[in-house]
Amino acid sequence: MTAEDRIKAIEEFGFTSRQARFLVTVLVHAGVCVPRQYATFAGTAYGHNVTRFFDRLVQRGYATASHCLHNRAAKYHIQHQALYRAIGQPHSRYRRPVSARQAIDRVMVLDAIISSPEVIWLATEDEKVAFFSLMAPSIQPERLPHFTVGKPPSARLRLFPDGLPIGVESNGRAVFLYLATTSFDGDLRAFVQRHGDLFRALPGWTLRLLVLRRTAGGMGSLEAAVRDELAPWSPRTVEELRWYCEQRRTTSDPRARCQSDERFGRAHRAFSTPRGQRIYHRWLTDGDTVFEGVSSTAITDALARGTARIEAQVLLLSYDHLSPLENLVRSSTREVDEGDPPAAVAPSAGLADCRRRGESAITQ
Repeated sequence: MTAEDRIKAIEEFGFTSRQARFLVTVLVHAGVCVPRQYATFAGTAYGHNVTRFFDRLVQRGYATASHCLHNRAAKYHIQHQALYRAIGQPHSRYRRPVSARQAIDRVMVLDAIISSPEVIWLATEDEKVAFFSLMAPSIQPERLPHFTVGKPPSARLRLFPDGLPIGVESNGRAVFLYLATTSFDGDLRAFVQRHGDLFRALPGWTLRLLVLRRTAGGMGSLEAAVRDELAPWSPRTVEELRWYCEQRRTTSDPRARCQSDERFGRAHRAFSTPRGQRIYHRWLTDGDTVFEGVSSTAITDALARGTARIEAQVLLLSYDHLSPLENLVRSSTREVDEGDPPAAVAPSAGLADCRRRGESAITQ
């Protein structure tokens, strides 16, 4: 379905075009929202019209509301199956009950999406696969960001497992979002490594780190972690890594072997870093293709040229008041609180629009 198809389908439930556009944006990207996001999307004051819209969602059973800390606001979970079925996503994970932490994270991501109205945002795996097959035709589907689920011969790939929206700018440049709400960089490094092959294949991309105002001071260390994870290793180091991976797979007790095998011990110490361990575990499932990326200078060259960028988007709003008194698993209805200030929203767009933008970028 295109974006317009989805909007028309939601309009059939009795919503205005503007309301339908907002609901489609929430349905495909988050499942959870707060009233101030609709106020900005609609370009209206945060008042009676916004309250009435959310009251109607709850009264008709389309949404449930969760009480939040100090009774200052409410989060709304758009969970009605008929709405998701109407947009062609009846089994969307956004319908399911969600923990308090996940709900707040989704509100943050939605804020990032709606603050960039000029960007088209891809939500589903199919949209992402189709777009990148156009923009990076040299990359095989199995080298797109993925997890391997299960073991051979029944192993299968889960593509784009992080579930984060990917933006497309007007020139076809891809924008990857990552929610960095803590100073811990282990998950960020794993995210970057999963995307390494795709980064190397794209003509231009931006990694946009979403940081809270209180943690913005740590942006420098996060960027350093990204660059470190993507930095190439020398051919000699990669060959030693290849040897180590092969040896470790057949070694039942690496610690004991370190005592008797000097080369293995030296390699084990060198590659027991978090990055080395991630590469080893990827090699176990993906094979020798992982070594190609480790030795490539394509990403560092792209960063130096500016065709690749790492940037921060500081989320200026506070989200502490959205901590619930009860999770959305046990939601209850309440009237919309009008004390939450507005922030910007962009309508969702479809794959057809992305394809047109991508084709235009390729011909330029």
